[in-house]
Amino acid sequence: MLLVTGGAGFIGSNFVLSTLAQTGEAIVNLDKLTYAGSLENLLPIKANPKHIFVKGDIGDRPLVRSLLQQHKPRAIVHFAAESHVDRSIAGPAEFIQTNVVGTFALLEEARAHFEKHREFRFLHVSTDEVYGTLAFDEAPFVETRPYAPNSPYAASKAAADHLVRAYFHTYKLPVLTTNCSNNYGPRQFPEKLIPLVIRNALDGRRLPVYGDGKNRRDWLYVDDHCEALRLVLEKGRIGETYNIGGESERGNLEVVRGLCAALDRARPRKNGRYADLIEFVADRPGHDLRYAMDIAKIRRELGWNPKVQFETGLEKTVRWYLA
Repeated sequence: MLLVTGGAGFIGSNFVLSTLAQTGEAIVNLDKLTYAGSLENLLPIKANPKHIFVKGDIGDRPLVRSLLQQHKPRAIVHFAAESHVDRSIAGPAEFIQTNVVGTFALLEEARAHFEKHREFRFLHVSTDEVYGTLAFDEAPFVETRPYAPNSPYAASKAAADHLVRAYFHTYKLPVLTTNCSNNYGPRQFPEKLIPLVIRNALDGRRLPVYGDGKNRRDWLYVDDHCEALRLVLEKGRIGETYNIGGESERGNLEVVRGLCAALDRARPRKNGRYADLIEFVADRPGHDLRYAMDIAKIRRELGWNPKVQFETGLEKTVRWYLA
């Protein structure tokens, strides 16, 4: 059995659904159901007895303790986090509370659980943003790159990563950390770029692009990410960090134009093309120029490679939102 935190959110729900489908292993799903988490994401397994949903906060230590004692999971897969950079700029306190204090509480309960159940792993799901930003001509992030977070969100995730590392070195808690690039696909809350553009385009609203649209990200289809996480959980070396990326770098404007072209094919506008709605807006504070992931380590050690090409994944994503 697994205990998954944040399993009603975007990546967490996709992980829960695909893991149940592929392995049939029982999952206890702990989620606070904030604005970005929804039980609708879990409708396909609503009647599945192997999925146990619990509404609650990772910072509620008595609740976490009771779940660990009752279900005795062989691993915690920790997705629960505040994750939107813009929100972290407007209100960083919630990010510190959930991502730092919440992770600390979870680690403390996991440490107590590990004392009694030695066959145990703690998989911490993090982000490429902890590494800071890259110049256009710089080599991609490697796992040994010094941390240099530039937003309150990135700083809160970096702090959580450091706590996880410390619990391995100090308490020998069997942890694994993954740092992933930008995810996209079904069930993503429409504050992030791709679902926001799809929603606005279908509603005939402007499609906002920060600055000049040249900021670059490495895009990873969510199903590929979930497959990598299962591999790290089962075969990863304890105490190690693994970068997970799609090897699909794209500029933000390029992504928006790709979405517009996909929508033109799938549901043409009556007046003009979707790209006519693109509007450049003032850049956000501290906007990182570029993220790119070197995935040589996970490829070499675990044999993982991303399978979904960006254009294919974009088409699949558009079709899902249209449906």
